[in-house]
Amino acid sequence: MKLIFLGATQTVTGSKFLIEDGDCNFLVDCGLYQGYKWLRERNWQPQAFDIGRLDAVVLTHAHIDHSGYIPRLYQQGYRGPVYCHRATRDLCGILLPDSGRIQEEDARFYARHKLSKHTHPEPLYDGETAERSMELFQPLDFGQEFSIGNSRVHLQPAGHILGAGSAIVDNNGTRVGFSGDVGRPNDLIMRPPQPLPELDLLLMESTYGNRRHPQVDVHHELARVVNETASHGGVLLIPSFAVGRAQALQYLLVTLMDSGDIPELPIYLDSPMAIDVTDLYCQYADQHRLSPAECQHMHRGIIYTHSVDESKALENIQYPHIIIAGSGMATGGRILHHMKRLLPDHHTTLLFCGYQAGGTRGARLTGGGTTVKIHGEQVPCRAQVEMIEGMSAHADYRELGAWLQQSQMQADTPVQLVHGEPDAADALRFYLKEHTNFHPIVPEYRQVLHL
Repeated sequence: MKLIFLGATQTVTGSKFLIEDGDCNFLVDCGLYQGYKWLRERNWQPQAFDIGRLDAVVLTHAHIDHSGYIPRLYQQGYRGPVYCHRATRDLCGILLPDSGRIQEEDARFYARHKLSKHTHPEPLYDGETAERSMELFQPLDFGQEFSIGNSRVHLQPAGHILGAGSAIVDNNGTRVGFSGDVGRPNDLIMRPPQPLPELDLLLMESTYGNRRHPQVDVHHELARVVNETASHGGVLLIPSFAVGRAQALQYLLVTLMDSGDIPELPIYLDSPMAIDVTDLYCQYADQHRLSPAECQHMHRGIIYTHSVDESKALENIQYPHIIIAGSGMATGGRILHHMKRLLPDHHTTLLFCGYQAGGTRGARLTGGGTTVKIHGEQVPCRAQVEMIEGMSAHADYRELGAWLQQSQMQADTPVQLVHGEPDAADALRFYLKEHTNFHPIVPEYRQVLHL
Protein backbone atom coordinates (compact mmCIF):
# COMPACT_ATOMS: atom_id res chain seq x y z
CA MET A 1 0.00 0.00 0.00
CA LYS A 2 1.27 3.47 -0.94
CA LEU A 3 0.27 6.83 0.50
CA ILE A 4 0.85 9.93 -1.63
CA PHE A 5 0.60 13.46 -0.23
CA LEU A 6 -1.23 15.53 -2.86
CA GLY A 7 -2.25 18.46 -0.67
CA ALA A 8 -2.12 20.11 2.75
CA THR A 9 1.66 19.68 2.89
CA GLN A 10 3.24 22.76 4.48
CA THR A 11 0.03 24.66 3.79
CA VAL A 12 -3.42 24.70 5.39
CA THR A 13 -5.39 24.12 2.20
CA GLY A 14 -5.93 21.54 -0.52
CA SER A 15 -6.20 18.46 1.72
CA LYS A 16 -5.83 15.45 -0.57
CA PHE A 17 -4.19 12.11 0.26
CA LEU A 18 -4.11 9.20 -2.20
CA ILE A 19 -3.97 5.58 -1.08
CA GLU A 20 -2.91 3.07 -3.73
CA ASP A 21 -3.38 -0.61 -2.94
CA GLY A 22 -2.89 -2.81 -5.97
CA ASP A 23 -5.77 -2.12 -8.32
CA CYS A 24 -7.65 -0.05 -5.72
CA ASN A 25 -7.07 3.69 -5.38
CA PHE A 26 -8.92 6.14 -3.17
CA LEU A 27 -8.58 9.64 -1.76
CA VAL A 28 -8.93 10.75 1.80
CA ASP A 29 -10.18 14.33 1.47
CA CYS A 30 -10.51 16.20 -1.78
CA GLY A 31 -10.04 19.88 -1.01
CA LEU A 32 -9.49 23.10 -2.91
CA TYR A 33 -6.31 25.10 -2.60
CA GLN A 34 -6.94 28.61 -1.30
CA GLY A 35 -4.81 31.63 -0.40
CA TYR A 36 -1.60 32.29 -2.35
CA LYS A 37 -2.00 32.43 -6.12
CA TRP A 38 0.73 29.83 -6.66
CA LEU A 39 -1.28 27.44 -4.50
CA ARG A 40 -4.61 28.25 -6.15
CA GLU A 41 -3.06 27.48 -9.52
CA ARG A 42 -2.72 23.85 -8.41
CA ASN A 43 -6.50 23.57 -8.65
CA TRP A 44 -6.16 23.96 -12.42
CA GLN A 45 -3.24 21.58 -12.89
CA PRO A 46 -3.74 17.94 -14.00
CA GLN A 47 -3.92 15.60 -11.05
CA ALA A 48 -1.07 13.22 -10.25
CA PHE A 49 -3.37 10.21 -10.59
CA ASP A 50 -5.69 8.67 -13.16
CA ILE A 51 -9.22 9.81 -12.31
CA GLY A 52 -10.55 6.86 -14.32
CA ARG A 53 -8.85 4.48 -11.85
CA LEU A 54 -10.04 6.28 -8.72
CA ASP A 55 -12.41 4.00 -6.79
CA ALA A 56 -13.63 6.21 -3.92
CA VAL A 57 -13.25 9.40 -1.92
CA VAL A 58 -13.47 9.60 1.88
CA LEU A 59 -14.19 13.01 3.43
CA THR A 60 -13.22 13.90 6.97
CA HIS A 61 -15.52 16.95 6.91
CA ALA A 62 -17.23 19.54 4.74
CA HIS A 63 -14.96 22.59 4.77
CA ILE A 64 -14.01 23.62 1.23
CA ASP A 65 -10.29 23.04 1.80
CA HIS A 66 -11.22 19.39 2.41
CA SER A 67 -14.18 18.87 0.05
CA GLY A 68 -14.15 21.66 -2.54
CA TYR A 69 -12.39 19.74 -5.34
CA ILE A 70 -15.10 17.09 -5.62
CA PRO A 71 -17.13 18.98 -8.27
CA ARG A 72 -13.95 19.33 -10.32
CA LEU A 73 -13.42 15.54 -10.10
CA TYR A 74 -17.04 15.07 -11.18
CA GLN A 75 -16.51 17.49 -14.07
CA GLN A 76 -13.54 15.38 -15.18
CA GLY A 77 -15.56 12.17 -15.20
CA TYR A 78 -15.34 10.72 -11.67
CA ARG A 79 -18.52 8.80 -10.76
CA GLY A 80 -17.42 6.74 -7.77
CA PRO A 81 -18.73 7.08 -4.20
CA VAL A 82 -17.90 9.89 -1.78
CA TYR A 83 -18.12 8.47 1.75
CA CYS A 84 -18.73 10.87 4.64
CA HIS A 85 -20.85 11.46 7.73
CA ARG A 86 -24.51 12.32 7.19
CA ALA A 87 -24.00 15.86 8.45
CA THR A 88 -21.03 16.31 6.11
CA ARG A 89 -23.22 15.30 3.18
CA ASP A 90 -25.86 17.83 4.21
CA LEU A 91 -23.26 20.56 4.66
CA CYS A 92 -21.59 19.82 1.32
CA GLY A 93 -25.03 20.10 -0.28
CA ILE A 94 -24.91 23.73 0.85
CA LEU A 95 -21.21 24.58 0.56
CA LEU A 96 -20.27 23.05 -2.78
CA PRO A 97 -23.02 24.61 -4.94
CA ASP A 98 -22.31 27.93 -3.22
CA SER A 99 -18.62 27.56 -4.06
CA GLY A 100 -19.53 26.99 -7.69
CA ARG A 101 -21.90 29.96 -7.82
CA ILE A 102 -19.28 32.27 -6.27
CA GLN A 103 -16.78 31.18 -8.92
CA GLU A 104 -19.36 31.86 -11.63
CA GLU A 105 -20.08 35.32 -10.23
CA ASP A 106 -16.37 36.13 -9.96
CA ALA A 107 -15.75 35.00 -13.54
CA ARG A 108 -18.61 37.15 -14.83
CA PHE A 109 -17.38 40.14 -12.81
CA TYR A 110 -13.82 39.82 -14.11
CA ALA A 111 -15.07 39.41 -17.67
CA ARG A 112 -17.40 42.41 -17.43
CA HIS A 113 -14.73 44.68 -16.01
CA LYS A 114 -11.88 43.17 -18.06
CA LEU A 115 -9.88 42.41 -14.90
CA SER A 116 -8.57 39.02 -16.04
CA LYS A 117 -5.65 38.18 -18.31
CA HIS A 118 -8.05 35.72 -19.97
CA THR A 119 -10.43 36.95 -22.65
CA HIS A 120 -13.17 34.69 -21.31
CA PRO A 121 -12.44 33.86 -17.64
CA GLU A 122 -14.05 30.60 -16.53
CA PRO A 123 -14.84 29.17 -13.10
CA LEU A 124 -13.07 26.00 -12.00
CA TYR A 125 -16.61 24.57 -11.84
CA ASP A 126 -20.08 26.06 -11.67
CA GLY A 127 -22.98 25.68 -9.26
CA GLU A 128 -24.84 23.21 -11.45
CA THR A 129 -21.84 20.89 -11.63
CA ALA A 130 -21.48 21.05 -7.85
CA GLU A 131 -25.15 20.17 -7.39
CA ARG A 132 -24.84 17.20 -9.76
CA SER A 133 -21.76 15.96 -7.90
CA MET A 134 -23.89 15.50 -4.78
CA GLU A 135 -25.33 12.33 -6.33
CA LEU A 136 -22.00 10.65 -5.51
CA PHE A 137 -22.29 11.11 -1.74
CA GLN A 138 -22.81 8.04 0.46
CA PRO A 139 -23.73 9.27 3.97
CA LEU A 140 -22.72 7.24 7.03
CA ASP A 141 -22.81 7.40 10.81
CA PHE A 142 -19.78 7.62 13.07
CA GLY A 143 -18.35 4.15 13.67
CA GLN A 144 -20.12 2.61 10.65
CA GLU A 145 -17.58 0.55 8.71
CA PHE A 146 -17.42 0.39 4.93
CA SER A 147 -15.07 -1.33 2.48
CA ILE A 148 -12.89 0.09 -0.28
CA GLY A 149 -10.97 -2.77 -1.88
CA ASN A 150 -8.95 -4.46 0.86
CA SER A 151 -9.44 -1.56 3.27
CA ARG A 152 -12.01 -1.25 6.03
CA VAL A 153 -12.75 2.38 6.90
CA HIS A 154 -14.75 4.22 9.53
CA LEU A 155 -15.05 7.75 10.88
CA GLN A 156 -14.90 8.77 14.52
CA PRO A 157 -15.94 12.17 15.97
CA ALA A 158 -13.29 14.91 15.78
CA GLY A 159 -15.31 17.86 17.09
CA HIS A 160 -14.52 20.96 14.99
CA ILE A 161 -17.82 21.23 13.01
CA LEU A 162 -20.91 19.12 12.37
CA GLY A 163 -19.98 15.76 10.85
CA ALA A 164 -16.23 16.26 11.26
CA GLY A 165 -14.42 12.99 11.81
CA SER A 166 -11.05 11.32 11.83
CA ALA A 167 -10.82 8.62 9.16
CA ILE A 168 -9.41 5.27 10.29
CA VAL A 169 -8.25 3.04 7.41
CA ASP A 170 -7.44 -0.61 8.19
CA ASN A 171 -5.69 -2.36 5.30
CA ASN A 172 -4.95 -6.00 6.05
CA GLY A 173 -3.96 -5.15 9.61
CA THR A 174 -2.10 -1.93 8.84
CA ARG A 175 -4.09 0.89 10.39
CA VAL A 176 -3.67 4.48 9.21
CA GLY A 177 -5.41 7.46 10.81
CA PHE A 178 -6.25 10.78 9.16
CA SER A 179 -7.09 13.29 11.86
CA GLY A 180 -8.97 15.75 9.67
CA ASP A 181 -9.38 19.03 11.51
CA VAL A 182 -9.31 18.42 15.26
CA GLY A 183 -11.68 20.37 17.48
CA ARG A 184 -11.04 21.79 20.91
CA PRO A 185 -11.84 20.02 24.19
CA ASN A 186 -13.78 23.04 25.50
CA ASP A 187 -15.26 24.41 22.28
CA LEU A 188 -18.09 26.88 22.71
CA ILE A 189 -20.52 24.73 20.69
CA MET A 190 -18.97 21.42 19.56
CA ARG A 191 -18.25 18.38 21.69
CA PRO A 192 -14.59 17.33 22.19
CA PRO A 193 -12.77 15.05 19.71
CA GLN A 194 -12.74 11.33 20.43
CA PRO A 195 -9.31 9.87 21.30
CA LEU A 196 -7.65 7.84 18.56
CA PRO A 197 -7.31 4.04 18.59
CA GLU A 198 -4.01 2.22 18.15
CA LEU A 199 -2.50 3.13 14.77
CA ASP A 200 0.50 2.28 12.62
CA LEU A 201 0.62 5.79 11.10
CA LEU A 202 -1.16 9.08 11.79
CA LEU A 203 -1.56 12.10 9.54
CA MET A 204 -2.38 14.96 11.90
CA GLU A 205 -3.32 18.56 11.24
CA SER A 206 -0.99 21.31 12.48
CA THR A 207 -2.96 24.48 11.71
CA TYR A 208 -2.37 25.93 15.18
CA GLY A 209 0.95 24.16 15.69
CA ASN A 210 2.73 27.38 16.65
CA ARG A 211 -0.09 29.07 18.52
CA ARG A 212 -1.73 28.77 21.89
CA HIS A 213 -5.29 29.93 22.16
CA PRO A 214 -5.31 32.98 24.42
CA GLN A 215 -6.95 32.53 27.78
CA VAL A 216 -9.41 35.33 27.14
CA ASP A 217 -13.08 35.74 27.84
CA VAL A 218 -14.54 35.65 24.33
CA HIS A 219 -17.83 37.07 25.61
CA HIS A 220 -16.00 40.05 27.12
CA GLU A 221 -13.86 40.68 24.04
CA LEU A 222 -16.80 40.53 21.64
CA ALA A 223 -18.82 42.83 23.89
CA ARG A 224 -15.94 45.32 23.94
CA VAL A 225 -15.71 45.42 20.15
CA VAL A 226 -19.48 45.78 19.73
CA ASN A 227 -19.76 48.54 22.32
CA GLU A 228 -16.80 50.51 20.95
CA THR A 229 -18.18 50.32 17.41
CA ALA A 230 -21.67 51.35 18.51
CA SER A 231 -20.33 54.26 20.59
CA HIS A 232 -18.92 56.01 17.52
CA GLY A 233 -21.88 55.15 15.30
CA GLY A 234 -20.12 52.63 13.10
CA VAL A 235 -20.86 49.34 11.42
CA LEU A 236 -19.33 46.11 12.70
CA LEU A 237 -18.34 43.84 9.81
CA ILE A 238 -17.55 40.23 10.69
CA PRO A 239 -16.18 37.95 7.96
CA SER A 240 -17.24 34.48 8.99
CA PHE A 241 -17.09 30.89 7.87
CA ALA A 242 -20.63 29.69 7.20
CA VAL A 243 -20.11 26.48 9.15
CA GLY A 244 -19.39 26.69 12.87
CA ARG A 245 -18.13 30.24 13.21
CA ALA A 246 -21.33 31.95 12.05
CA GLN A 247 -23.38 29.87 14.47
CA ALA A 248 -21.02 30.60 17.37
CA LEU A 249 -21.21 34.32 16.61
CA GLN A 250 -24.98 34.24 16.49
CA TYR A 251 -25.12 32.43 19.82
CA LEU A 252 -22.65 34.83 21.47
CA LEU A 253 -24.28 38.02 20.18
CA VAL A 254 -27.80 36.95 21.13
CA THR A 255 -26.55 35.89 24.58
CA LEU A 256 -24.79 39.24 25.07
CA MET A 257 -27.93 41.14 24.11
CA ASP A 258 -30.04 39.01 26.47
CA SER A 259 -27.67 39.81 29.34
CA GLY A 260 -27.57 43.52 28.52
CA ASP A 261 -23.81 43.49 27.90
CA ILE A 262 -24.30 44.97 24.43
CA PRO A 263 -27.07 47.21 23.09
CA GLU A 264 -29.96 45.87 21.04
CA LEU A 265 -28.38 46.37 17.62
CA PRO A 266 -29.74 44.88 14.41
CA ILE A 267 -27.68 41.81 13.52
CA TYR A 268 -27.77 40.73 9.88
CA LEU A 269 -26.62 37.29 8.80
CA ASP A 270 -25.89 38.08 5.16
CA SER A 271 -25.12 34.56 4.00
CA PRO A 272 -27.78 32.21 2.63
CA MET A 273 -25.33 29.40 3.16
CA ALA A 274 -24.80 30.19 6.85
CA ILE A 275 -28.58 30.52 7.30
CA ASP A 276 -29.11 27.00 5.92
CA VAL A 277 -26.26 25.66 8.07
CA THR A 278 -27.86 27.11 11.20
CA ASP A 279 -30.91 24.97 10.45
CA LEU A 280 -28.68 21.89 10.37
CA TYR A 281 -27.37 22.62 13.86
CA CYS A 282 -30.91 22.19 15.08
CA GLN A 283 -31.16 18.84 13.25
CA TYR A 284 -27.90 17.40 14.62
CA ALA A 285 -28.32 18.23 18.29
CA ASP A 286 -26.40 15.09 19.33
CA GLN A 287 -23.13 16.56 18.03
CA HIS A 288 -22.99 19.85 19.92
CA ARG A 289 -23.57 21.41 23.32
CA LEU A 290 -26.50 23.71 22.50
CA SER A 291 -29.96 22.78 23.68
CA PRO A 292 -32.89 22.78 21.22
CA ALA A 293 -34.13 25.97 22.87
CA GLU A 294 -30.75 27.69 22.37
CA CYS A 295 -30.70 26.64 18.72
CA GLN A 296 -34.15 28.12 18.17
CA HIS A 297 -33.21 31.30 20.01
CA MET A 298 -30.35 31.89 17.54
CA HIS A 299 -32.94 32.02 14.76
CA ARG A 300 -35.15 34.52 16.54
CA GLY A 301 -32.39 36.96 17.41
CA ILE A 302 -30.91 37.44 13.94
CA ILE A 303 -32.19 39.11 10.75
CA TYR A 304 -31.54 36.86 7.74
CA THR A 305 -30.82 38.42 4.35
CA HIS A 306 -31.40 35.78 1.69
CA SER A 307 -31.42 37.62 -1.63
CA VAL A 308 -28.84 39.82 -3.34
CA ASP A 309 -31.31 42.71 -3.24
CA GLU A 310 -31.69 42.31 0.53
CA SER A 311 -27.91 42.31 0.86
CA LYS A 312 -27.57 45.46 -1.25
CA ALA A 313 -30.28 47.18 0.82
CA LEU A 314 -27.99 47.06 3.87
CA GLU A 315 -26.00 49.96 2.43
CA ASN A 316 -28.98 52.23 3.10
CA ILE A 317 -28.86 51.68 6.88
CA GLN A 318 -27.46 54.76 8.63
CA TYR A 319 -27.47 53.64 12.27
CA PRO A 320 -25.03 51.21 13.99
CA HIS A 321 -25.55 47.57 13.11
CA ILE A 322 -23.70 44.28 12.74
CA ILE A 323 -23.18 42.33 9.52
CA ILE A 324 -21.95 38.73 9.53
CA ALA A 325 -21.09 37.49 6.04
CA GLY A 326 -18.84 34.98 4.30
CA SER A 327 -16.12 34.19 3.88
CA GLY A 328 -14.08 33.90 7.07
CA MET A 329 -10.76 34.90 5.46
CA ALA A 330 -12.42 37.44 3.13
CA THR A 331 -11.51 35.34 0.09
CA GLY A 332 -14.94 35.73 -1.55
CA GLY A 333 -18.64 36.06 -0.93
CA ARG A 334 -20.83 38.97 0.12
CA ILE A 335 -18.42 40.28 2.74
CA LEU A 336 -16.26 41.67 -0.08
CA HIS A 337 -18.99 44.02 -1.25
CA HIS A 338 -19.50 45.30 2.31
CA MET A 339 -15.74 45.70 2.80
CA LYS A 340 -15.36 47.59 -0.47
CA ARG A 341 -18.04 50.02 0.66
CA LEU A 342 -17.17 50.37 4.35
CA LEU A 343 -13.41 49.89 4.80
CA PRO A 344 -12.63 53.49 3.76
CA ASP A 345 -14.84 54.74 6.63
CA HIS A 346 -12.92 55.12 9.92
CA HIS A 347 -16.15 54.49 11.88
CA THR A 348 -16.21 50.90 10.61
CA THR A 349 -14.80 47.99 12.60
CA LEU A 350 -13.67 44.86 10.75
CA LEU A 351 -13.57 41.90 13.13
CA PHE A 352 -11.85 38.62 12.30
CA CYS A 353 -12.57 35.65 14.54
CA GLY A 354 -10.11 32.98 13.51
CA TYR A 355 -6.98 31.94 11.68
CA GLN A 356 -6.15 33.82 8.45
CA ALA A 357 -4.18 31.75 5.94
CA GLY A 358 -1.23 33.35 4.19
CA GLY A 359 -2.12 35.12 0.96
CA THR A 360 -5.72 35.89 1.96
CA ARG A 361 -7.20 39.36 2.39
CA GLY A 362 -7.74 38.53 6.04
CA ALA A 363 -4.03 37.83 6.54
CA ARG A 364 -3.10 41.08 4.81
CA LEU A 365 -5.43 43.21 6.92
CA THR A 366 -4.68 41.57 10.26
CA GLY A 367 -1.00 41.95 9.42
CA GLY A 368 -1.37 45.72 9.23
CA GLY A 369 -2.12 46.21 5.53
CA THR A 370 -3.55 49.64 4.74
CA THR A 371 -5.04 48.64 1.39
CA VAL A 372 -6.61 45.45 0.09
CA LYS A 373 -7.43 44.38 -3.45
CA ILE A 374 -11.13 43.71 -4.00
CA HIS A 375 -12.55 43.03 -7.47
CA GLY A 376 -9.39 44.31 -9.08
CA GLU A 377 -9.40 47.59 -7.17
CA GLN A 378 -7.10 48.65 -4.32
CA VAL A 379 -9.42 49.67 -1.47
CA PRO A 380 -7.98 51.81 1.35
CA CYS A 381 -8.59 50.47 4.85
CA ARG A 382 -9.27 53.20 7.39
CA ALA A 383 -11.45 50.90 9.48
CA GLN A 384 -10.43 49.58 12.89
CA VAL A 385 -9.26 45.98 12.34
CA GLU A 386 -9.76 43.66 15.32
CA MET A 387 -9.05 40.00 15.94
CA ILE A 388 -10.58 37.62 18.49
CA GLU A 389 -8.53 34.43 18.41
CA GLY A 390 -10.27 32.48 21.14
CA MET A 391 -13.08 31.40 18.81
CA SER A 392 -11.04 29.05 16.64
CA ALA A 393 -12.49 25.58 16.09
CA HIS A 394 -8.97 24.13 15.75
CA ALA A 395 -7.08 22.63 18.67
CA ASP A 396 -3.87 24.51 19.51
CA TYR A 397 -0.50 22.80 19.98
CA ARG A 398 -1.08 21.91 23.64
CA GLU A 399 -4.57 20.60 22.94
CA LEU A 400 -3.26 18.51 20.03
CA GLY A 401 -0.53 17.12 22.27
CA ALA A 402 -3.05 16.23 24.97
CA TRP A 403 -5.30 14.57 22.37
CA LEU A 404 -2.40 12.42 21.22
CA GLN A 405 -1.54 11.48 24.80
CA GLN A 406 -5.13 10.33 25.34
CA SER A 407 -4.96 7.99 22.33
CA GLN A 408 -4.12 4.30 22.35
CA MET A 409 -1.17 4.89 20.01
CA GLN A 410 2.26 3.56 20.86
CA ALA A 411 5.08 6.05 21.44
CA ASP A 412 6.92 4.90 18.31
CA THR A 413 3.89 5.40 16.03
CA PRO A 414 4.96 7.57 13.07
CA VAL A 415 3.15 10.91 12.91
CA GLN A 416 3.10 13.03 9.76
CA LEU A 417 2.14 16.67 10.32
CA VAL A 418 -0.08 18.06 7.57
CA HIS A 419 -2.50 20.95 7.06
CA GLY A 420 -0.27 23.64 8.53
CA GLU A 421 1.96 26.46 7.30
CA PRO A 422 5.70 25.60 7.47
CA ASP A 423 6.29 27.52 10.71
CA ALA A 424 3.25 25.96 12.37
CA ALA A 425 4.04 22.40 11.31
CA ASP A 426 7.68 22.67 12.40
CA ALA A 427 6.75 24.26 15.73
CA LEU A 428 4.32 21.42 16.46
CA ARG A 429 6.96 18.89 15.45
CA PHE A 430 9.37 20.40 17.96
CA TYR A 431 6.73 20.68 20.71
CA LEU A 432 5.62 17.04 20.38
CA LYS A 433 9.21 15.85 20.31
CA GLU A 434 10.02 17.78 23.51
CA HIS A 435 6.81 17.14 25.47
CA THR A 436 5.54 13.75 24.31
CA ASN A 437 7.00 10.42 23.28
CA PHE A 438 6.09 10.96 19.63
CA HIS A 439 8.63 11.99 16.98
CA PRO A 440 6.67 13.51 14.11
CA ILE A 441 7.96 14.67 10.75
CA VAL A 442 6.64 17.13 8.16
CA PRO A 443 6.04 15.58 4.72
CA GLU A 444 6.63 17.23 1.36
CA TYR A 445 4.23 17.81 -1.52
CA ARG A 446 3.80 14.62 -3.59
CA GLN A 447 5.91 12.62 -1.16
CA VAL A 448 5.26 8.86 -1.34
CA LEU A 449 5.17 6.54 1.69
CA HIS A 450 5.27 2.76 1.24
CA LEU A 451 3.31 1.03 4.02
